[in-house]
Amino acid sequence: MAEHLHRLSDPRVTVRRPGDPDPNGRAVVYWMQRAQRGTDNPALDVAIEAANALGLPVVVFLGLTPTYPNANLRHYRFMAEGFADIAEALRARRLGFIIRRSPDHDLGRFCHEAGAALVVGDENPLREPERWRADYAARLRVPFWTVDADVVVPTALLGKEQYAARTMRPRIRPLITRFLEATHEPRARVAWTAPPSLRSEQPDAAAIDGLAVDASVAPVPGLHGGPRQAMKGLQRFLRQRLTGYATNRNHPELEATSQLSPYLHFGHIGPRSVARAVRDADAPREDRDAFLEEFIVRRELATNFVRFNPRYDSLDGCEPWALRTLAAHAADARHPRYTAGQLEHAETHDPLWNAAQIQMVETGWMHGYVRMYWAKKILEWTRAPGQAFATAVELNDRYELDGRDPNGYTGIAWAIGGKHDRAWGPEREVYGTVRYMSFASTSRKFDSKRYIRRITEETGRHVTGA
Repeated sequence: MAEHLHRLSDPRVTVRRPGDPDPNGRAVVYWMQRAQRGTDNPALDVAIEAANALGLPVVVFLGLTPTYPNANLRHYRFMAEGFADIAEALRARRLGFIIRRSPDHDLGRFCHEAGAALVVGDENPLREPERWRADYAARLRVPFWTVDADVVVPTALLGKEQYAARTMRPRIRPLITRFLEATHEPRARVAWTAPPSLRSEQPDAAAIDGLAVDASVAPVPGLHGGPRQAMKGLQRFLRQRLTGYATNRNHPELEATSQLSPYLHFGHIGPRSVARAVRDADAPREDRDAFLEEFIVRRELATNFVRFNPRYDSLDGCEPWALRTLAAHAADARHPRYTAGQLEHAETHDPLWNAAQIQMVETGWMHGYVRMYWAKKILEWTRAPGQAFATAVELNDRYELDGRDPNGYTGIAWAIGGKHDRAWGPEREVYGTVRYMSFASTSRKFDSKRYIRRITEETGRHVTGA
């Protein structure tokens, strides 16, 4: 057995519960949570390799709880639209797929029913999912491994929290080529045959019907989740928008970015698939390099922050220099000052900010450049920096399809708390030496009027403001 499980030396793999697989086990269980796809999934590959070494089938288990932190119907519907695609990909690899809804979604109970010899899961650095993994490591009676499946370079190799992109870059770049090498995707040697007593929901969007989720935020009309839609979005980006990306990516008035972040958040597409496709695309080198810098260095810097900083979703997790300057200006007058409700409903004097908020509420996505401006203005218009941070997190997590994600928390921490940034002069009211953005300066960098018109046309909501 040991000679076949060379993957245990893979830096992607964390052994959470050691030991030998149960000799009486009937299957290897793959607990699918963050990496919701049947291809380009290192965690799934590890499960299949282990099962092949043991001469056992693989069954994939996905448990649905209605109380995933800060999630609502918008997020659940987008996620569930991927189930049919996942089931098809798993069948092609001779794997089983079991979906259970709360209150029957417990992994431990399922492992007992399925006769798990070994459990493999994917990694998720956020606080609550990490707590679930630690809990199951204590509760399960068979070995439990987790695999870092949603980054190009395994997070463990960075070792600690990185101060900024400039410290991350020289550490991660030498590793990228190694971890982008094409890998063999194993197929199960023993096909899964479900026992008649092993119950499952149908693997389609209806699986969430009857799940008592927060329905206060509606799904986005015309935007659908799933691996097929993710791949279509990637191909569209490669054909239409990768050329010119280096110049156009910071122009929110243009359709210039990949808009893949919702699919990456739900694991509907693997980061290696995206990076390889861009690397090998027929596009200018400067555009491919610019995208890969954002996609690997910056995106994985965000994962690094959340993995190694337990206060990632509060102001307390930000830089000491920023906390000092914000504290020194905490008593500065805020003019104007808006309530959380006014911000949520885009009722400010600033048409650019209102357009960004409307884009997020109506489409579930906000351009990254205006998202920086959006968060900084919440700091400027809110009573205290800590409250501003909390308000930005609440709005981002509630409406963004890619909310509740390392990228979102890191972006807010950068905008409000100077994370991965440096002090900027001159010192200003409210901001201190945290980088400042104004309507005038931001509008000079792109056509803000065109962006505002575009949001009005896309959403049907008139953008107001002074």
